[in-house]
Amino acid sequence: MASTSPLNPPPLDPLEASTAPAAESGIAAGRHGAEWLRWMPGLGTLLRYEVAWLGHDVVAGLVLATMLVPVGIAYAVASGLPGICGLYATIVPLLVYAVFGPSRILVLGPDSALAAVILGIVLPLSGGDPQRAVALGGMMALVSGAVLVLAGFAHLGFVTELLSKPIRYGYMNGIALTVLISQLPKLFGFSVESTGPLRDLSAIGGAILAGRTNWVALAIGLGTLATILLLRGRRVPGILVAVVGAAVVVGIFDLAERHHVSILGSLPEGLPGFTIPRIGMGDIVPVLIGGCAVAMVSFADTSVLSRAYAARTRTNVDPNQEMVGLGAANLATGFFQGFPISSSSSRTPVAEAAGARTQLTGIVGALAIAVLLLVAPNLLRNLPSAALAAVVIASAIGLFEIADLKRIYRIQRWEFWLSIACFAGVAVFGAIPGIGLAIVIAVIEFLWDGWRPYSAVLGRPAGVEGYHDVTRYPEAHRIPGLVLFRWDAPLFFANAELFRERVLGAVAESPTPVRCVVVAAAPVTSVDVTAADSLMELDETLTARDIELRFAELKDPVKDKLRRFGLFDRFGEARFYPTIDAAVSRYQGTT
Repeated sequence: MASTSPLNPPPLDPLEASTAPAAESGIAAGRHGAEWLRWMPGLGTLLRYEVAWLGHDVVAGLVLATMLVPVGIAYAVASGLPGICGLYATIVPLLVYAVFGPSRILVLGPDSALAAVILGIVLPLSGGDPQRAVALGGMMALVSGAVLVLAGFAHLGFVTELLSKPIRYGYMNGIALTVLISQLPKLFGFSVESTGPLRDLSAIGGAILAGRTNWVALAIGLGTLATILLLRGRRVPGILVAVVGAAVVVGIFDLAERHHVSILGSLPEGLPGFTIPRIGMGDIVPVLIGGCAVAMVSFADTSVLSRAYAARTRTNVDPNQEMVGLGAANLATGFFQGFPISSSSSRTPVAEAAGARTQLTGIVGALAIAVLLLVAPNLLRNLPSAALAAVVIASAIGLFEIADLKRIYRIQRWEFWLSIACFAGVAVFGAIPGIGLAIVIAVIEFLWDGWRPYSAVLGRPAGVEGYHDVTRYPEAHRIPGLVLFRWDAPLFFANAELFRERVLGAVAESPTPVRCVVVAAAPVTSVDVTAADSLMELDETLTARDIELRFAELKDPVKDKLRRFGLFDRFGEARFYPTIDAAVSRYQGTT
């Protein structure tokens, strides 16, 4: 039997069950089973569970639970919801993802990257009412879950790939700054009315200068933050050590009463019940926008993390199924007093390092938290708010990407400034407008590459095979009367007129009178109606000058489109050549 270490796992794809030799009826049954197991890959894993994995998964789940509790509470508070919601939003998603999620060790739950987005919706709409905040967070989770599930079924897993790396860095750096600023008041032991990241920073500075700092709370928060950062990357569970230590100090010295240090208080006893979040009509639009925003952010992070661990464990993860699994987890937590969740880049490595083999690790972690709520809900009552703020701040610090931005600055300045623009958008306007700005910039960036693409006139350099750009090879031989023109993009409405202008410009700049233009069309992957009409106009213009328009290396799918548009019949089969050499030979043979 193959090794079952995390880096060499057994194949767990449910579809593989149908590939083993079997009787015809067995094969049919396997295929039928694979069809429904395809949407529940975690269940497929558990159905083929090996006893040898059990000890690893149980230990990893218990270790993971020690981190899930303080982090879940901290991120709930950072999102503007009661701390208990963080535990509800940890238990339910772990159980659901264990069934629908394709990744074997990915850990889901509340995430710092989403905190700023959720807070931006919940805080102004809830008006400080905890029940209203819970309803708003739950509805955002339902919206996010529905968007992700529908996108997964529609095979839209590629959507997040439209956001380039500099743009992702920009909005994640902006969100990290927003999260960090939002936690500073709790760290300093006072509160301010949130009106936006930069204005909040000004209000925080004013409160500090006014002497509102609770120095005891600040000392606890800074001590907690220092402990987490010092123990980061080591085998010691730094977050657990830090928050337990802070809670013990507050309890022993009665700091909540004597120095007015804000604490978590007792958690509600018992597990969450099924509820349908109810919000007002005026809340629908911002909740829809916020839900879609967190869906995009959570899947962007989850898809990257999922692919990374799939590569490490040498397994395949379907991004569309990842959307379905993440969406199902969000839907479920929305009905059980939770809020939007994502994968965790800090808790997943803990599960892996502890020896996790399968999704059972998450199930054990969820059950351990459930036992805590049933048996010892007062265990964390003395946990200070400043310590929870330190947990979130430590996580936000880990979100900042600086090193790779330095590399991008060296190799592609304009993409670096694109990232800075996204960062500034989030920092100035807040998480949701900033994410919207990032999407707009991504679309503009995508269109710009096709709107103003590179083009070249080709010649044959001495001693170099093939035809190349004459601006790179000024001494390249150009065939008299022939213009070889290459267009490095699809032809569509935004660049069709530019294509026409550049072809006519190449004709005008030719050193000899032109009799034929051959478009080297290998990079042209598509043509739309506007571009087809522009091609027809170009052909008419060239024909009026006794110049023939021809094409080389045009792909068959593009030819099919030209047939539908009626251009192929207009031009005729003889004007299309499989290679540039064939087009050149034909021209030379006729002249």
